[in-house]
Amino acid sequence: MYTIISGTNRSDSNTLKIAHLYQEILKKKGINASLLSLEGLNVLDRNPDFERIEREQLIPARKFIFISPEYNGSIPGVLKAMFDISDIEKAWWGKKALLTGVSTGRAGNLRGMEHLTGILHYLKVTVHHNKLPISVVNTLIDGTGGVTDPKTLKAIDAQLDEFIDF
Repeated sequence: MYTIISGTNRSDSNTLKIAHLYQEILKKKGINASLLSLEGLNVLDRNPDFERIEREQLIPARKFIFISPEYNGSIPGVLKAMFDISDIEKAWWGKKALLTGVSTGRAGNLRGMEHLTGILHYLKVTVHHNKLPISVVNTLIDGTGGVTDPKTLKAIDAQLDEFIDF
C-alpha cells in the first residue's frame, strides 16, 4: 500500500495540488494510493482522529510519498509533529519513502528534503535517492489546479517509475 502525504496544514495549498497529481499518475500506472492531507489535523496530542489515520493510512502503508513545501528552509511543523505523536515502530520502521519538495522559490525545498531525510532515517525509513525539487510551483499550476509543464510531468513520471521498482 502507498500513502501520499501532503505535508502542510494550509488550506488550498499547492502542496495538496501536487499530491493529487501524484495520486492521479500512480492510478494511471495501476496503483491506488491513499492521500493524507494534514489540513485541519490536530497533531498536538494523540487523539481518536489521529489514531484512526494511523491505523488506516500509516501503519498499513509500505511506501510513503511525501510532498513537502518549504517553510523557513525546512519542513512544516505539522509534518514533524505528526511523526512525534505517531507509534514510530508500527508506522515507520522498515518502510520506504519518496520525497518531493515544492516551493515558490528556486530551490524546490532542497534543504527541507534533506532535513526530512534525516528524520526519516532516524525513524528507520529507507529514502529513495531521487528527491524531486519542484521550484516556482505557483507558475506550474494552472487555473484548474493541474500541472501542464511537460518537463515537470516527465520528471514526476520517471521518479514514480523508479520508486515503484524500489
